[in-house]
Amino acid sequence: MWGALLRRGGHGAGGLRGLASGAPPWSEVVSEAEKIVGYPTSFMSLRCLLSDELSNIAMQVRKLVGTKHPLLDTARGFVYDSRNNLQMRGLVVLLISKAAGPSTAELSFQHNMVSGIYSSQRSLAEITELIHTAFLVHRGIVNIGELKPCDGPLKDMQFGNKMAVLSGDFLLANACTSLAQLQNTKVVELISSAIGDLVQGIYYENSKSSENCLTDDISISTWKEQVFLSHSALLAKSCQAAMELAKHSAEIQDMAFQYGKHMSMSHKLHSDLQPFVKESSSDTMAFSLNSAPAVLHQEFLGREAWIKQIQEAQGKGNIMDYKKLWEAIKAGKGVTSAIDLCCCHGNRALAALDCFPPSEARTALANIVYAVTRFP
Repeated sequence: MWGALLRRGGHGAGGLRGLASGAPPWSEVVSEAEKIVGYPTSFMSLRCLLSDELSNIAMQVRKLVGTKHPLLDTARGFVYDSRNNLQMRGLVVLLISKAAGPSTAELSFQHNMVSGIYSSQRSLAEITELIHTAFLVHRGIVNIGELKPCDGPLKDMQFGNKMAVLSGDFLLANACTSLAQLQNTKVVELISSAIGDLVQGIYYENSKSSENCLTDDISISTWKEQVFLSHSALLAKSCQAAMELAKHSAEIQDMAFQYGKHMSMSHKLHSDLQPFVKESSSDTMAFSLNSAPAVLHQEFLGREAWIKQIQEAQGKGNIMDYKKLWEAIKAGKGVTSAIDLCCCHGNRALAALDCFPPSEARTALANIVYAVTRFP
């Protein structure tokens, strides 16, 4: 089925782009997918989030109100923006578990299934969400040396950093405890390596942000490697681990890995493209020079020309005119190439679904791909 759709798209991603343009919005896709797996995944980690320890942390975080500490934005995102961000890795794990179904090696354990999903796979989905949330919280640590007076009192910002470290560590510790309770050595190895990938990817991001990365010679291949570590590894390896818990073959495990990898790569590209494709002019200035459109623009333009554009956009006091850079990137080939790359990864994610039998869960997984390759 998906193979026919991919062939209709021809070379690259044009066909998928056409199909995706009529796809339902992200919130609708997530809502329908949650019905398939049995309950909203936004409540999967409720047991942990309502614990006395984390409730106490939440009370302490209220002290940061009035400052610009990023931990506040992270906390708000959990409450108000869960449908717009990719805080649904657990949902994908549940969907791919249901799409694959039980393996012939696990027929005797089907009584442990609820809505076509093993209890161990539901636990894995919770673990994946906890790990992702822990790293989101840890990303809320600010560099005290770069603070401005308008960011808030120094003691409050230092307190915010302590809360980000402690609450992130608490979530990660809970995830590791639950991981050990699965009593599956290969799954522990897969998820542990994903945590290592996340650490490596975030370290890479932070090392770049602390340097003068405006003129860094970043290739799209380097960008892909870094994005896999920081954004794709956890979902890809969690999907593979879900297949291992059901004792599926190595081929099925690899296809699940490929789906998780390429779908999350598409999502990251879709996110990077939003400042350049959104119709709302208020969002056009918020973009990173390490985003995919900027990196591809640099590759097409050449390093010397890119440095010249950056120098021309720098005003007095080395203040960057991002509007001028945005216009330059928008006028080049970087944006259209990033859209093509996004849809290419989407095609590869759809291709990975060919090994799963037709079902509502497989359709939901495909709809997620269509949603993250949908552009105005």
